[in-house]
Amino acid sequence: MTRLIDPSLQKLSFIMGEMGDMVVESISLAIDSYLDGTNTIDKVHSLSNSIRSKYYEVEDLTFDMLLKYQPVADDFRFIRSSTEISYAFSRFGRYAYDITQVRDLFGDVSKCTNASLIESTKKVKHMIKEAVLSFAELDVRKAIKIREDEKVIDRIYKERLPKLIESNNTKCALAEALLLRYLERIGDHAVFMSDAINYIVTGKHRPSEERIASHTKQD
Repeated sequence: MTRLIDPSLQKLSFIMGEMGDMVVESISLAIDSYLDGTNTIDKVHSLSNSIRSKYYEVEDLTFDMLLKYQPVADDFRFIRSSTEISYAFSRFGRYAYDITQVRDLFGDVSKCTNASLIESTKKVKHMIKEAVLSFAELDVRKAIKIREDEKVIDRIYKERLPKLIESNNTKCALAEALLLRYLERIGDHAVFMSDAINYIVTGKHRPSEERIASHTKQD
């Protein structure tokens, strides 16, 4: 039986799906353009603004649902976490734009030594896609793996910075340091998002293995 709140929940899920698609596109576009030496600042800026607008739309919709329908526990966790995740989406969009600004400021840096960036960006793009997918499917096992990827990004960041300080190529070192910092922050927001997904499904932000297993979907 359809409840009064169900159409609004479906609309919320649809908006969140749109935001997820735009986040994946903006992050991928920004990172790839930096490494390839192409300029996509206008397109990424437009995507970032659209994601931000969706974030306000989610806020208005969730506030409206809380006032009108007095949601039960499961619905309330989804509504509350949607506001947190939509904020994480808006931060992803902003960091994507920041990355294009680095490319715009420093010019083509595709000739720099970017091995650590390439490794980090692969992880970040994987994390973002997994975070979006785990939210769409409410899959806690995927959400848990995001934390493991984030540790790799942190390790690269901490190992690479001391080497950049000693670099003789100021332009490449500064650009890479900025990019690594943005990627590290994106990783932190992806972990925050995975905690919110865990909360929706299990009622805990950092659930035990037993609780994860009891809420894991069977293939």
